[in-house]
Amino acid sequence: MTDRSLADIRPVIGMVHLPALPGAPDFESREMVREHALADARTLDDVGVDAMMVENFGDAPFYPDDVPEHVVAEMTAITGDIVDAVSCPVGVNVLRNDAEAAVSVAAAAGASFVRVNVHTGARLTDQGIVEGQAHETVRLRERIDADVAILADVAVKHSAPLAERGVGEVVADTIERGHADGIVVSGAATGSETNVPDVEAVAAARDAVDTSVPVFVGSGVTADSAQRLLRDADGLIVGTALKAGGEVRNPVDPDRVAELVSTVY
Repeated sequence: MTDRSLADIRPVIGMVHLPALPGAPDFESREMVREHALADARTLDDVGVDAMMVENFGDAPFYPDDVPEHVVAEMTAITGDIVDAVSCPVGVNVLRNDAEAAVSVAAAAGASFVRVNVHTGARLTDQGIVEGQAHETVRLRERIDADVAILADVAVKHSAPLAERGVGEVVADTIERGHADGIVVSGAATGSETNVPDVEAVAAARDAVDTSVPVFVGSGVTADSAQRLLRDADGLIVGTALKAGGEVRNPVDPDRVAELVSTVY
């Protein structure tokens, strides 16, 4: 384990979902992407989330685990702009599962953490079988001296296990063998509710290994469910519920952010 602290990155992480980047089917313009991202980031920061995470959400269909160099360059530039524009910690997730790119972007842009969808083990996804590369990700972090925490999913959304394993075994491997600094548990898809029993089970498994490793809920959080989920989880990653009309592709709605933040504090 590292000594990287996630204390300032909880309980509420808001999402900055980037529109399609250059090269993706729905790309419009760099200026539009930058303006959209900065507007969402400033709204989240002004209303009072604890951290935010930048994600190339608009890039579907996603590369499984190795995005092109131009995606890394675009995300580094945008993330750097966001880091300069806000006062809270910023994280990076490079979809579908390019953890090395995420660590590289975060290190270059001054971000504080990354999310890795498949850090250990393997999952069946719409990109095929995606395998964790913890051995490469953690070593890259040390090699480039990146002071970046790793939040790792234990059953990432939009995927299924290749073989059934007990939650205790998966959580233990992710923390002890994968050197994850935080654990993420999610529902089945973007915006899908994360089941409370799943959060309870992951938190209990974490407690059996290392109580200092925080557990984050990674999907489906709403103002109504936030307090209930925080009985067992340490933090919440929130995207869809903070958007205008509850539609994930819409801009961040300051009223929705304020409502959720007020339920947590």
